[in-house]
Amino acid sequence: MDDVFLPRFRPVVKKNKENTLTFPFDGIKWIHFDPPVSFTVLLGSTMVEILKSRHSFLDFVQVAFVLTDIHTKILYTNRYTERLFGCTKEEIEGERIRLLFLEEDLTYFLPNIVYLALYRGGFEGDILLRQKDGKKIFAHISTASFKEEGETFLTFSFQEIQRLKKLEKEKLEMEHRASLGMMVEEIAHQVRNPILSIGGFAQRLTQMSASLPKSKVYLDRILQEANKLEMMIQRLEEVSQIQRPVFQKENVLEVVEEALQMVSQKQEAKGITFNLETGSFNESEHFYVDRVLVTKALSHILDNCVDSIRTKGIKKGAKKVRIGLRCDEGNVEIFISDRGEGISKKNLRRLYEPFFSTRPDRVGLGLTYVRRVVEEHGGRIQIESRLRRGTTIVLTFSKDRRRKIRREFISPEAGHPLSPLN
Repeated sequence: MDDVFLPRFRPVVKKNKENTLTFPFDGIKWIHFDPPVSFTVLLGSTMVEILKSRHSFLDFVQVAFVLTDIHTKILYTNRYTERLFGCTKEEIEGERIRLLFLEEDLTYFLPNIVYLALYRGGFEGDILLRQKDGKKIFAHISTASFKEEGETFLTFSFQEIQRLKKLEKEKLEMEHRASLGMMVEEIAHQVRNPILSIGGFAQRLTQMSASLPKSKVYLDRILQEANKLEMMIQRLEEVSQIQRPVFQKENVLEVVEEALQMVSQKQEAKGITFNLETGSFNESEHFYVDRVLVTKALSHILDNCVDSIRTKGIKKGAKKVRIGLRCDEGNVEIFISDRGEGISKKNLRRLYEPFFSTRPDRVGLGLTYVRRVVEEHGGRIQIESRLRRGTTIVLTFSKDRRRKIRREFISPEAGHPLSPLN
């Protein structure tokens, strides 16, 4: 008798001269074929019947398991598959695996993972899938393939991670609330000082004649403190009320130019120039961002650059803000640099702290806002600075939020007309 080992399930299958196969599953000892038939032909269907009989051990696994033939026709699904996708076994089995995938993933993503399962040892990753009612679910997928007597099978396992993502989101929200709590404590200090100044100077004004020269000085100070208070409240609202990004395909150059326009109109009259250096950058380049959030973040950075080069001692020729663009296969980088007063190493570590600023007349929430926006986009922010040399800030965004495996064929064979999906 020959011993055959089925991958993944690992039952020992024994074939004897009477065309009988022994499967050591609970309660199943012998299966007879009459008349005698080819073992190779019936192995796949026999294995499926074994899995379907009674309660397969796979029904007790809290992971959706799907077995298909080489053409991705579904041969078997366990009980958790029904729960995850909202379909009965009868509705799934006999259909193609594409039934479970989103329409936009049928062109590249599904052929790619089938290719990886067949020829590269499998695929693992997080994906969006489709339930029977059309709702999307977030899951971790793992694929593999194996052969038995010349017949190829594919396995797909799906583990729901919605709950894990929910816990992660709750954790982030808790951290966000903790950060807001720190802001509120600082507000009490920041708001109190301007209010005391306003009250104190207003009280003096009531005791003085309006014709005295000093009255104008006091009134100006009142206006300055009031403006500072108003600006602080505005910035606080910006940071605390940042919405989740609504991603859309946007032209990179247009987004940067819009931010420049917001800042440059009021600064160029003061002798400050803005140079947008595109070089070999493709003007039709796009990325997926929330235009409103990114434009506002860029304007905050530009405002900081303007503050830096308006400091006394900065030469007229150095009052320039340079903006550069660069992209590679997967990312877009936006460089913003100035030759202003720079930032000390000690202060670099505190730049993102709410209300931290090296200028008494500033609120210190601009870079807090920028960092939040960039992180919400899954991007990166880098700051390099040297005292009296200037500062460079680099923002990195993904050109396409979809992974490469969802955008193009990873191998010519994955899209070949003879592939299992075609």
